[in-house]
Parts: sequence; C-alpha cells; structure tokens
Amino acid sequence: MRNLLTVVLLLALAQSGRAANSQLERPPRSDSAIAPEGATAGLPALPAAPQGKSTILGGKIRQVDPVRDQFLLDIYGQRPMKILYDERTQVFLDGRRIPVRSLGSEDRASVQTILDGSNVFAISIHILTHAAEGDCEGRVVSYNPDSNALAIASDLSPEPVRLRVGADTAIERIGESEFTSVRSGVADLVPGALVDAAFTTDAGGRDVATRITVFAVPGAGFAFFGNISFLDLQRGLLTLVDPRDKRSYEIRFSPSSLPVSQSLHLGETVSVAAIYNGTQYEASTITVDSSTTPK
Repeated sequence: MRNLLTVVLLLALAQSGRAANSQLERPPRSDSAIAPEGATAGLPALPAAPQGKSTILGGKIRQVDPVRDQFLLDIYGQRPMKILYDERTQVFLDGRRIPVRSLGSEDRASVQTILDGSNVFAISIHILTHAAEGDCEGRVVSYNPDSNALAIASDLSPEPVRLRVGADTAIERIGESEFTSVRSGVADLVPGALVDAAFTTDAGGRDVATRITVFAVPGAGFAFFGNISFLDLQRGLLTLVDPRDKRSYEIRFSPSSLPVSQSLHLGETVSVAAIYNGTQYEASTITVDSSTTPK
C-alpha cells in the first residue's frame, strides 16, 4: 500500500509540472502586446491642443523644467513669462523639427502661444541660431547717452521697446526739406520724437538699432497737403492723407481759433501748417482747396 501511495504522489507531481510548463510556454495575449511607438503604456492619451487665437512671442528661453513641463521666456523690456509645454508642442531648430525633450535654454526663439485656461501654452517653438531682425515705429520715451539705451513706445507692445544705439547706427530725418535740412543724430532722440527703428540681435542677446528714421521732433514745423479722411469738428481733430509720402497724419485744431474749420468736409483737399508738440500735430492754419469744395 505504501508503494502505491508513492506512485500516486509522483504521478500527481508530474501532471502539475506539465501544467505549469504549458502556462509558461503559452504565447502572450494580443491585448497585452507592446503599445505602438509614440504611445505611453498605462497613461491616458494627451488631449487635443487648446483652440483659439494664438500669439507669437519672441525672446530668450530660460529655466526649462522638464518635470513640470514649463520654462520662462525673457521678453525684452518685459517681465519673464511662464509658459507650459508638453508632447503636443512642436519644436523647430532653424526650421528643422527636433524632439521636444531636446528643448533647453536658448538665446533666440519665437514661441507661438495660446491660453489654456489661465495658463499660457506653447503650440510651437522656433529656435533661431541666426540673428533676429525687427522693426519698431513709435514715440521716443527716453534715451540715455551714457548707456546708449533707447526706449520707444509702440502700439505693437504694451511695454516700451528697448534698444541699444551703437556708434554705427544710422540716424536720419525724412520728410520736408525744411525738416531734413537739419542734420540728424542722437540729439533727435528726445522724448516725444516720432521714429522708426530697424534692429537686430547681437551675440549677447541685446537688440541693437541698425537704422533710426526720424519723422518729427518736438517744436518742428510741418506743411501738410492732402485729402481729409476723418473729421471730428467737436473734438477738433482731422486725419489727412498726404499723397507725397502716402502717410496718414492726425492733426488737432482749435475751432475757435480757426473758423474755417467749421466748414470742412470729408474728402476735401486742404493745406495745413502745423507744429509737432511732442504728442500731436497742432494746426496753425488750414487752407481749403476750392476745387474740392462741395457745391
């Protein structure tokens, strides 16, 4: 009997061993196969990128945090902005697509952003290894001849655009012969002066003006000629399009001092003598071209 029990136990052990081996040799189920390349096993898929109006910002990328998926963008003349990113963000180096994990501190970058709730999210990041160029038109806020620092208020930015004026920066006046007959230079970079500045970024990441065009300085006189495209008699304001340079000029006038202004009409051709006071053009005389006066 003892020998019989021994044989039974040995047969049972052999059967269980074969069952275990058959489980080990069984091929894996199809639903446990390796996930396709690009997918993250065990993690939910990323949502679609935020929708809405995007804004392109330029500056320096700093403090890249791959754990929190965020970085700071130093925008010249403004406070650094925290921007979020993730695998949905497309990153380009001089136009060539690179992995988002390759993102690091960069001196020059253009970032297309969009609001994601209260956060700013990077849709795409274009890293530039060459010098960026730009153009800014506006009113001079300040100029420091000791540091060669120029600040320009522009409609394109809520903060003044800050540039460095170098010894090789070309500065010139354009416009009427009386205005351009005076030699231009850094002396024209006074508060209120109307300018257009072309600039580039140097190796140190600073924006340097390459050319500054001066349209007006406080106290300068101007003679305008053209058609009235906007007219507000109550506020004493008109906009004139001068065909000589194709530019529009907003001119203030005093209805009480210039009675002729009460008979002005849209589309009339007028000649206006004005003084630029640092914030606006003020008309001293207005002469209507009789050939354009409505009958």
